[in-house]
Amino acid sequence: MIQFSPGPSQLYFTVNDHVKEAFRNDIPSLSHRSKTFESFYQNIKDGLRELLSLPANYSIFFTGSANEVWERSIQNLVEDKSHHFVNGAFAKRHFEIALQLGRQATKTEVPMGKSFGATEISYGAELIALTHNETSTGVSLDTGFIHSFKSKHPDSLVIVDAVSSLPYPDFDYTQLDSVYFSVQKGFGLPAGLGVWMVNDRCLAKAENLLAKGKCIGSYHTLPILHQFGLKNQTPETPNVLGIYLLSKVVGDLVRKGISKIRKETEYKSAILYQVLDNHPTIKPFITAKEDRSKTVIIANCSDRTMALTAYLLEKGFYPGEGYGEFKKQHLRFANFPTHSKEQFESLTDAISAFR
Repeated sequence: MIQFSPGPSQLYFTVNDHVKEAFRNDIPSLSHRSKTFESFYQNIKDGLRELLSLPANYSIFFTGSANEVWERSIQNLVEDKSHHFVNGAFAKRHFEIALQLGRQATKTEVPMGKSFGATEISYGAELIALTHNETSTGVSLDTGFIHSFKSKHPDSLVIVDAVSSLPYPDFDYTQLDSVYFSVQKGFGLPAGLGVWMVNDRCLAKAENLLAKGKCIGSYHTLPILHQFGLKNQTPETPNVLGIYLLSKVVGDLVRKGISKIRKETEYKSAILYQVLDNHPTIKPFITAKEDRSKTVIIANCSDRTMALTAYLLEKGFYPGEGYGEFKKQHLRFANFPTHSKEQFESLTDAISAFR
């Protein structure tokens, strides 16, 4: 069975071998204060800098999940005001957490399945939060749109949720201040690890809030993460196995090359969208082609969702269910580096033949 759910998704094809190696070498029992663990952490930092063209002024930290970053980012980067671009369930949750933490959060919100036009934001927003790829709806924001905020709002920090798109997008990180993801999607690993990348402006903001006597949290604050991160360590005992596996898969992706990853992603998404555009009853949910995600492709199946699901399962393809209110109308298909061109060609053949 090929897992096309957008998360947890199909394991990267090398993970089984990496897991066997990990247990042969007793990696799960390894101390997070050991030199060996520090080498895994350093490998991830080096690998992500090469894979993503991450600038030297970015630090890389580990959390329990990307969900945790929603809370930590508000605690550490916002004293009063944040502004959120909301076009789906996950972007909305970040906004809601800001409100729950007592911040003056504002939002620019569009209907599900739509992108943004006007970019007006509330005056004095310390943090501008954007979701590059909304996993619930399959809308992907243009990178030019995301990059535009830095010049317009130089005093604001720009944070990007790239949970279901990295490593595909070609971000200009000099125009961003923080990007985060979790490993169970594009990096093809078991769930249970978030990766939070922040630049020195974020670290300075957290230190400034702390100096003012503000509470920035009691756990995984940026100053504490940075203190230990300088030594390639974590404050607490982390998901050591997950970090080891991430170091291995990042190395695999670096060897494959980001250019090849991006070209394959674009090819696979193009053939699936072509089939959906031409199918008599199954259509893309996102009608505007410029807004369509390359990494989470959503099919609007209407009343045929159950029939198509059963058909695909018989063929060995496991699609992801629709999200929230669209659970019974949509199917979601992940397009991550672990999904081969041949798998996507077989999937598109199957959908094309479905009547």
